Amino acid sequence: MTAGYGSADTGPAGPGDSGFPRGTARPGPLPPRIEPAAPAYLPPGAPGQPSPAWSPPAQPGQWGAAPANAPAPAATPAAGGWRQGGAPSTTPGPSSPPGNPPGPAWPPASGPVPSGVAAPGHPQGPGPGQPYPVPATRGRGLTFAALVLAGLLAVVTGVQAYQINRLSNRLGDTDSKVAAGQAADSTRLDGLESRAGALEKQAGAAFNPEAVASAVLPSVFRVRAGNSTGTAFAIGKPAAGGGTNLFTNYHVVDALWQTGEREVFLERTDQRFPATIVRVDEANDVAHLRTNGKFTGLVAAPAAVKSGQQIVVVGAPLGLEDSVTTGVVSAFRQAGGGEGPVIQFDAPINPGNSGGPVINGSKQVVGIATAKARDAEGIGLAVPIKVACDGFKIC
Repeated sequence: MTAGYGSADTGPAGPGDSGFPRGTARPGPLPPRIEPAAPAYLPPGAPGQPSPAWSPPAQPGQWGAAPANAPAPAATPAAGGWRQGGAPSTTPGPSSPPGNPPGPAWPPASGPVPSGVAAPGHPQGPGPGQPYPVPATRGRGLTFAALVLAGLLAVVTGVQAYQINRLSNRLGDTDSKVAAGQAADSTRLDGLESRAGALEKQAGAAFNPEAVASAVLPSVFRVRAGNSTGTAFAIGKPAAGGGTNLFTNYHVVDALWQTGEREVFLERTDQRFPATIVRVDEANDVAHLRTNGKFTGLVAAPAAVKSGQQIVVVGAPLGLEDSVTTGVVSAFRQAGGGEGPVIQFDAPINPGNSGGPVINGSKQVVGIATAKARDAEGIGLAVPIKVACDGFKIC
């Protein structure tokens, strides 16, 4: 062992030689031997005994064969613990924890954990085929996390419930305000409708000669009775046998009536309709005519006229049909001296207006124009419509 590398000796190796054949060239001087340190603890099973010195096994090619009388190396724990089967490993490595009995290495390289083998830090390992047990601290951590999450969910739910409650209250207040506003609007609308109705009545009561003339003219005609010319107008409902009833003055048809003739003609623009004298009232200067044509009859006023009431007179003065004049009622003259009551008005009339209707602002007939005062202006006379209706029963 003390011989250096490179010796030229050859021959069989003898005791004490390095094991190289004689005559073989050696690689060179050997490096200095490094003795390993003794284990730092006593292995289990030999308490209190000094650990035997550790010697590495002979490595062929470097150290040569071990001496025949060299003691066997003491068993030392393996780097990962103890090998399976209870035999301690002789490979140098970190010491096994004191107090653990010899057994298989932990964790096993493959397969299920052997029953009864304790894991490092655990008194007893799981049974055959069982999973590795979960530490208790992990379960407690999961429980704590679940509780925290549940608390957060409860807080979020409470906040949302509060917000929903506030929104519901605000919606309720808004609905109440809208309902109140609609009620107020409805009240104002009712008031406006009432005022509009009142204004319509006032407007209807207001005197409008144009509207009155437009409504009345289709029912007023120029009448020709022989050589006389006057005015006639349709009144009331249609006649019993069909046709239309009309009023005019007696003095318009008296010449024909006295001779026994009964036929007259109603003229309007370019149209001409025959009519018949049915009956006359000489005292009140009224005559009843009838025609087969169908025309709209005017409506008689239910109440007597009053002084100052505005009127429209429609007729054919001097043969000029569809002539309209306006004025007011000057007075209502009671009957006297053998004559019936008359209406005095100031609307201008002329020969040919006789028998024409006198209309109020409501488009109702209040009288039949009869005459005008001679040598005076603005004094016209009319027979009250009630006298004619009561005498002939056709209104």
